[in-house]
Amino acid sequence: MTSVQVEQHGNTPGEGIQGDGGGEGYHRTLGARQIQMIAIGGAIGTGLFLGAGKAISKAGPSLILAYAIAGLVIFIIMRALGELLMYRPVSGSFSDYAREFLGPFWGYVTGWTYWLFWVVTGITEVTAAAQYMSYWTHDSFPQWAYALIFTVILYGANLISVKLFGELEFWFSMVKVTAIVGMILICAGILTIGFSDAAETASVANLWNDGGFFPKGIGGTLMTLQIVMFAFLAVELVGVTAGESKDPEKTLPKAINTVPWRIAVFYVGALVMILSVVPWTHFQPGVSPFVAAFERMGLGIGAAIVNFVVLTAALSSCNSGMYSTGRMLRDLALNGQGPKVFTKLTKSGTPLIGTTFSASLMLVGVWINYVAPGKAFDYVVSFATISGMWAWIMILVCQIRYRAKADRGELPGSKFRAPGAPYTSWFALVFIGMVIVMMGADKDARVSLYCAPLWGLILGVAYLVMKNRDPRGAAFTQAS
Repeated sequence: MTSVQVEQHGNTPGEGIQGDGGGEGYHRTLGARQIQMIAIGGAIGTGLFLGAGKAISKAGPSLILAYAIAGLVIFIIMRALGELLMYRPVSGSFSDYAREFLGPFWGYVTGWTYWLFWVVTGITEVTAAAQYMSYWTHDSFPQWAYALIFTVILYGANLISVKLFGELEFWFSMVKVTAIVGMILICAGILTIGFSDAAETASVANLWNDGGFFPKGIGGTLMTLQIVMFAFLAVELVGVTAGESKDPEKTLPKAINTVPWRIAVFYVGALVMILSVVPWTHFQPGVSPFVAAFERMGLGIGAAIVNFVVLTAALSSCNSGMYSTGRMLRDLALNGQGPKVFTKLTKSGTPLIGTTFSASLMLVGVWINYVAPGKAFDYVVSFATISGMWAWIMILVCQIRYRAKADRGELPGSKFRAPGAPYTSWFALVFIGMVIVMMGADKDARVSLYCAPLWGLILGVAYLVMKNRDPRGAAFTQAS
């Protein structure tokens, strides 16, 4: 049996920059190299490799502008998070800040919602990874068995040490980065040198030739914002690593400040090159734009390459889910808003019980997908987008509250102030609100908005039950 320890959750505001995880009992073993790649990997997922095909068909070349504007909003969110992290870097991150600046109920809701986001994401991604494996095995090996194998391997890696988690994320992200950079270089070669089957029609003019830059109108571009924002979900994961970063004062700001160029290169740059080589009318929903581009170039191996990359992206996402769910459950437990058993850590500093509980639920999801793929399961999956954006909303609101208190001298100022705040933070909140409105106008995404009130009701009832049992408990009477 692995021995465990229970640590006190005792760091106060403004403390915890150095030491053993801000007083939370975690080990600071994630280095700059790993933090950088976790930040990069969080911004690159299946939303780009697969989801962009549907978005291109809806908006045409104007999708480039949608990614650029959304990327600016993501940078604002990350700088707001960075300001909070330099004030108090803790692994509870958004949940801890919501608890401090908005009250215990909001910390409770944020922690459990972010936990659910990653459980649901983990379920869908491990199942997707199993489906991608069938590309090579052609159903000769059961899909559920692949899902089981991947879940067990990632679970084991997360229990061994946080350093191993960081190494897995580093190499997962490296594969994605290499694939995108390779695609950009190939497209650049076609546009300048003129090799491959796509050379005859390749031209930057493809960005406006077929119906203009906005072929589906401004409305079509706006309707893709939900797809675009979904692609950026998990970029905030770097905040959860704060309690286990070797030197958070240096590594976290550096990772956050690379967000603009990451988005400029991996999203805007990649789409500009692909849509210059292949006219936007050739892309279809459900087909990866990378696969379509490779086929247009006459490179048949492209499909196999992209399948390997999306497999890596899915495993990366599931790995991140294993990591973050355990930390969120432990933060909730330390604050009296979750079962105390989740506070236990292994000798290597990993939340054993919380990670095991979350991984078990992911296995249940694999079973559900095996018994009844699609159908009701899809309704649960659709909740991921709205629950992920909830974390962004909390980050922005907490940063606004923190900045106001810091400016009044009530709290120590952050060494990494968000530029233009609080006005930029309000702009980002309005933008997220607009995206939610767009989700309501889209029948395919509307189900997410139906799920949110139901989840809120469940959390509200559970909170009242716990509060009635211990009405004077610190977890319910004051922010920690």
